[in-house]
Amino acid sequence: MLLDPSQSQTYVEDCEVCCNPVELTVEFEAGELRSFSAASLEQ
Repeated sequence: MLLDPSQSQTYVEDCEVCCNPVELTVEFEAGELRSFSAASLEQ
């Protein structure tokens, strides 16, 4: 996946392996990745 380092963001993307939705949260500071998390949206 490609991330835009110009801003922090949260978005949903389908897993490339199982096609289930995953919520991704990325935080950047001064163009550097500070945190990354992924959570399945399947119940």
